[in-house]
Amino acid sequence: MPTPRMLLILSENWTLASGRDLPALVRWAREAEDAGFDAVMISEHVVLGPDAGARGVMGNPRAYALPGNQDPYTPWPNSLLLLSAIAAATSRIRLVAGAVLAPLRHPLLLARELGTLDLLSEGRLVVQPTVSWSRDEYTALGVPFERRGRILDEQLEILDLLWRASPVSFHGEFFDFEDVYLEPKAYRPDGPRLWFGGERLHGRLLERLVRYGGGFHPLGEPSAADMSTLHAGLEAAGRSVDELELVGGTRAVFPDEHSCADVGAAMADIPAQIERGFTTFCVKPSQFTDDPDGVGALCREVMRRAAALTR
Repeated sequence: MPTPRMLLILSENWTLASGRDLPALVRWAREAEDAGFDAVMISEHVVLGPDAGARGVMGNPRAYALPGNQDPYTPWPNSLLLLSAIAAATSRIRLVAGAVLAPLRHPLLLARELGTLDLLSEGRLVVQPTVSWSRDEYTALGVPFERRGRILDEQLEILDLLWRASPVSFHGEFFDFEDVYLEPKAYRPDGPRLWFGGERLHGRLLERLVRYGGGFHPLGEPSAADMSTLHAGLEAAGRSVDELELVGGTRAVFPDEHSCADVGAAMADIPAQIERGFTTFCVKPSQFTDDPDGVGALCREVMRRAAALTR
């Protein structure tokens, strides 16, 4: 059994660093690369509104930020700018732009941003475009929340065209342009690798995975029914699930609302996930340490345990 690929989540670590201390995140990315991690990931919001905490704020601040469980004051720095800084400070580790809220950008601007970052990092960029969940965020930016899925589908079609040739023309429901030239293009001729995920594998998500997907990164553990649907949908399109990178995670259990979780216990489920075909596993450092100077040591411990789990 191969050693799993480990991914360090750099968002939502504000028990370790203030929301203004972005150089700390760049340093942790460099330490993760030195320890042998495969990737780092940063997610985004443009703004938050009152619906950010509509379901009640998380009890332990080290837990994951989920739809409706966070304080609207939660820091969310620009993910693509921050990944650019990390690209300049590293040489090997992949850069995952998680939860890119594509419908809040024009696709031509998004293509320019993603293509530039992919070139800067020499093809290390992975993008997980999403529609997200905050109606307040969409309202603030003047984008129709109910149409966000259809907007994303048009954007994906446009991005696919832009990576391949110039000029490009498009006449759709939301975007309309004629003979545009996007140069330089992304590092790879088909653009950055795309991951997709969500709380459940609904029909539209399956269509995006089948047509554009290079990876499946569900929110939480996917059900057996979801995995069966994924296999069947890919096979019907002449693809195999082996073509997708399946992204799982560690299962942190906090003893109380003030303490970190045990990293060994959180990683115990990784072999079972590997048996289901998962190869890449997310770790959020603030779940396992309160020491901002201990992230490098944590990364080395994670890699040691990952190797031991699969011997």
